[in-house]
Amino acid sequence: MGQGTCDLNHGESQIEGRNAVIEALRSGVNIDKVFIVKGDTDATLKHIASTARTAGAVVVVADRRKLDSMSITQSHQGVIAIAAYVEYVTIDDILEIANKKCEEPLIVLCDEISDPHNLGAIIRTCEAVGAHGVIIPKRRSAGQSAAVAKASSGALFHIAIARVTNLSSAIKELKKAGVWVFAASSDGDKTLWESDFTCATALVIGNEGAGISKLVSENCDHKVNIPMYGEVSSLNASVSAAVLLYEAVKQRAKSAISDFT
Repeated sequence: MGQGTCDLNHGESQIEGRNAVIEALRSGVNIDKVFIVKGDTDATLKHIASTARTAGAVVVVADRRKLDSMSITQSHQGVIAIAAYVEYVTIDDILEIANKKCEEPLIVLCDEISDPHNLGAIIRTCEAVGAHGVIIPKRRSAGQSAAVAKASSGALFHIAIARVTNLSSAIKELKKAGVWVFAASSDGDKTLWESDFTCATALVIGNEGAGISKLVSENCDHKVNIPMYGEVSSLNASVSAAVLLYEAVKQRAKSAISDFT
């Protein structure tokens, strides 16, 4: 059947072939996604899918042409795994990072950001402003990949990233911890300048096309808009994140100076 191929330095840290993927899962390699060929009822592939789900990986059933186009070796044997670049953390870990720095948490939640370049750019800005972490959902979202790492200019390796099953549940967990959750929305009742980001803050950035999903939006404390004065009605997701994050940094800097004086 062949031994398969494990290449953790090429492409998106792909692991190809049945034995290679099984061994990666067995050894505890942090697997982000596993692509399984559609229509194959092979017991080995079923075992791989079950093991991957138990390990917290997202399992995607795709047609053979998809796997063929992804394959580096052209010998994927019906399965390709994508290994995460860094270990995911928990929400508690992110909150503890802020606590150790004696800072109010500043966190960004990405609601189904599917473009890896957008996610990478958001991560880059989060790291640049000193945010304490980024939260992404397991499904319908870009994960850790070569494209995200490149777009982040390496910031991916310097910031805590949590991956959660349900973003609404993550928001509820943050709120229980005393974090105020702000949704970036064109129909927000306040502008970013009227919003207080000096408190424990989580900013929710929506999908590139559809924006923030209805259920996620309903669980947020406030909706915040970025005023638009030109003809276009919205900003790119990563640009919106940058604008809001730097407003938060500005407010916190002013607050610190005021407290000092």
